[in-house]
Amino acid sequence: SYPLVIMRAGASVEVWNYSTLAEDLASHGYVVVGFDAPYRTYSVVFPDGRVMRRTPENNPELCEDQEQAQQARCVNKVLTAWTADIAFVLDQLERLNVSDPTGKFTGRLDMTRVGVFGHSFGGAQAAQFCSLDSRCKAGIDVDGSLHGSVIQAGIHKPFMFLPSGQGDFSSDAEIRQIQADIQSVYDRLPEDGRLRISIRGANHFLFSDDGALLKSHIVLRTLRAFGVVGIDGPRQLAVTVYCVHSFFDAY
Repeated sequence: SYPLVIMRAGASVEVWNYSTLAEDLASHGYVVVGFDAPYRTYSVVFPDGRVMRRTPENNPELCEDQEQAQQARCVNKVLTAWTADIAFVLDQLERLNVSDPTGKFTGRLDMTRVGVFGHSFGGAQAAQFCSLDSRCKAGIDVDGSLHGSVIQAGIHKPFMFLPSGQGDFSSDAEIRQIQADIQSVYDRLPEDGRLRISIRGANHFLFSDDGALLKSHIVLRTLRAFGVVGIDGPRQLAVTVYCVHSFFDAY
C-alpha cells in the first residue's frame, strides 16, 4: 500500500493545471488524488458529456466585492463546502481501498498516512481540513491566505507554509493581516513538525503548470522589468516540488 496525498487547486481552477506537482509526488511513491467538484470548479465534464459550470455562490472571488463582515461570512461558507468535498473524497477512497470494483485500488491505499495540500484557496482548504479532520497526518499551504476556524483553533499536526514572498493581495493592510494569521497558526504548530519557506521572487500564479510553461526569455524579461516575477517559472516550480515531496517524505 502507498501513502495518499489529496491535492487541491487554486480558486476554481481545474486540477489538471497542477500536473507537475502531482507527477512529482507520484514519482516518489505516493498515490495522488486531485479532484474537481461540480458547480465549484470552472467546469466539470461527466462521462455522458454533461458539463457542470461553476455557480456564483461557489465563486470565492465574488466574496471580495462585499463589505468586510459579509466578505468573511461568504468566504467561510464557500470554504466549509469545499472542505467537506475533501472529507467526501476520502470517504470514497476508503471504500475503494476495501473493495474497488476494478481491483486497482483494493488494499493499495494506506489510509493511515494521508497528506493534504493545495495552492491559494486550495491551501486554505488544506489548512482548514487538517485542523478539523484527524485523517490528515500532514499538510501544506502553498501561498494561500487562511480562512475559517483554523485561525483560532490552530493545527496540531505537521504543517508547512510555502508563501511566494510576494502574494497577490491588493493592500498592505491585507498583507499584514494574512501574515499575522499565518504567524499565529505557525506559532502553535508542533515545534518538531512545522516549516515555513518563502520562495524569494516567486509569483503567486506560477505555482501551477504555468510556471513550467513560462520559458520565453522575452516574456520573462518583460515580467521582471515590471516586477511581476523575480525568478524563472521552471525554477520556481522546481523548488516547489522539492519542498512538497520532501515535507511529505519527512512526515
